[in-house]
Amino acid sequence: MKLFQCQHCGLAVHFDNTFCVNCHHRIGYLQDRFEMTALEPDGDAWRALADPEKRYFFCENEKYDVCNWLVPEGGETFCESCRHNRTIPDLSFPENHLKWQKIELAKRYLFRSLMRWHLPTRSRAEDPDSGLVFDFVADVVRPDGTVERVMTGHDEGVITLNIAEADDVERESRRRSMGESYRTLLGHFRHEVGHYYWDRLVRDGQEFESFRAVFGDERDDYGAALQRYYESGPPADWQDSFISAYATAHPWEDFAESWAHYIHMVDAIETALAYGIDVKSRFGPANTRKIDARFEPYAAGSVDELINAWVPLTIAINGVNRSMGQPDLYPFVLSHPVTVKLQYIHDLIHGAEH
Repeated sequence: MKLFQCQHCGLAVHFDNTFCVNCHHRIGYLQDRFEMTALEPDGDAWRALADPEKRYFFCENEKYDVCNWLVPEGGETFCESCRHNRTIPDLSFPENHLKWQKIELAKRYLFRSLMRWHLPTRSRAEDPDSGLVFDFVADVVRPDGTVERVMTGHDEGVITLNIAEADDVERESRRRSMGESYRTLLGHFRHEVGHYYWDRLVRDGQEFESFRAVFGDERDDYGAALQRYYESGPPADWQDSFISAYATAHPWEDFAESWAHYIHMVDAIETALAYGIDVKSRFGPANTRKIDARFEPYAAGSVDELINAWVPLTIAINGVNRSMGQPDLYPFVLSHPVTVKLQYIHDLIHGAEH
C-alpha cells in the first residue's frame, strides 16, 4: 500500500484516513486515480484537491462510517468495493458495526489490488449468474439453542464471510484450533476471490491443461478431498511443494492460497517501498538485492523480480519480530514448486489485464 500525502498541508495520509490529523481537511479515496485526496466543500458535493475539475460525493456507505471512497458526480452512488455487497451484517446488534468497519477496510484493500491490475469485477447487476457479490452474515442461533454455522467460502461468484472472523479473539481461536500460521480478514478476502478468478480466468478461459500441469487435476472430488484433509491433515513434507498446509487439500485450494499469497507479496513490497524500507541481509541468498526505489511491484515482469525483493525484506521483518519476542511475521517457505505456482498466478493476472 502506498503512503499518501495531504494536498493541503503535506502531512502523510493513510488508506483508512477520513480526516487529515494536521489540517483537519476531510480525506477521501479517488478510486480511479488510486489516490487519497484532501477535500473542500462544494455545495452539496466535494472538490478533490487531487482532481479539482470534478465534483465528488462519498460512497453511500460513508453514512455508516464504513467507507471513505469517493464517486464522481453523476455516477454510481456506491464505490467499486461497496457496490458488490449483497448482505451486510445485522446492525440491530451494536457489536456488528465495528465488525463491518473492519470487514470493509479489508475489502477495500482487496479491491484496490484488483483495480490496480484492471481485473474483471462484474457485479450481479452486470452478470446475474456469476457476478461477484459478498454476503456478510453471522451464525444463526435456533429457538432450541442449537447453532447453524455459517461457512466462509465461495460459490459461483458469491463470497460468504462469517462476520465472526472480524472478532480478533474468535479469529485467533479458530486459527489456533485449525493449526494455521496465518489467518486474517484480508487473507480470507484474497483467498476467496482467488476461487472467483479460477472460475473466470481458468475455467471460463479453458486453461485447464496449463493449470493441471502446475497444480494438479481439479477433477478430484472436492468434498472427499476436504474430508481427507480434515481427517488426516497435510503430508509431512508439504512445505516442499505448497505455500500452506491447507493448499494440500485440493488443487482449487492450492490455487486460492497461491493467489492470495501473490497479492500479499506485491502489496507488502509496495508498502515497504512507500516507507523507504531498503534491506539486504549479507547472509541471505546470493541472488537477492536491495529493493530499487523505482521498482513497481504491481507491474513486475516476473515472480523472480518480486522474490528478489521479498526474501531480504521478510528476513529482516522476521528478525525484528524475534527481537521483540514475537513469532515470525512471515512463517512461509518459498520452495521451487511454490515459485512455479506463483509465476502461474503472475502470468494469469497480467494476461487478464485490460
